[in-house]
Amino acid sequence: MKKFLLILTNQPYNGTDNAYNALRLAGALKNRGEYVRIFLMNDAVDLARNSTQKPENYDFDLVAKLKELHANGVALKVCGSCEARCGLRAGEPYFDSEIKGSMDILASWVAECDQVMTF
Repeated sequence: MKKFLLILTNQPYNGTDNAYNALRLAGALKNRGEYVRIFLMNDAVDLARNSTQKPENYDFDLVAKLKELHANGVALKVCGSCEARCGLRAGEPYFDSEIKGSMDILASWVAECDQVMTF
């Protein structure tokens, strides 16, 4: 089993499919039996907020997909200092206080993983 780390940095519903494709890849890797970790930072932290709503014209609920992945064993951490500073919903809490991470955790994950990808 390989260890994969996906680092997301972009706003979830920004007109690209970065977050969508990252979450799809995380699910596909997990389904293959790989060990998957996701770290959210910068504006991607809005993915970890219940207040982030799927736009009407978007057919995929990214927050729900992230929660599903996490519930199914994908390790998830979200930048602690970004909670107050980043995203369209800066200052709003994450959907689970246990997912709050740090740069030290990210550094450990990078060092431990076989492959690191950024989105």
